[in-house]
Amino acid sequence: MSEQSYERRADVIRSIDAFPGVVRRTLHSGEAITLVEIAIATGHEVPEHVHPHEQAGTVIAGRIRIEIDGQQSICDEGDVYLIPGDLEHEVTALEPTTLIEVFSPVREDFVPDL
Repeated sequence: MSEQSYERRADVIRSIDAFPGVVRRTLHSGEAITLVEIAIATGHEVPEHVHPHEQAGTVIAGRIRIEIDGQQSICDEGDVYLIPGDLEHEVTALEPTTLIEVFSPVREDFVPDL
């Protein structure tokens, strides 16, 4: 039986350049969820995309414009959002921004970042 790691030290978490001006850090992943930190420079974006995962997030710092299924809104520090699976969405940073996001089921494409 392999040993399960229940915690991860900050100094081992890798940064991945996901898009220009967008850095992703996969913080941890379990059997049903993946926890991710996203840093976005002012004016940069996570371009429109779609995936089957339900996604919830919060703005830790900064301000974003988020579009989900054609509906735009502005989220400030402390605001939260929920993106159902299979809906097109995109995010643009209106200032330097840090997001924390949870995906379910597991983002298998992010697990190799661990």
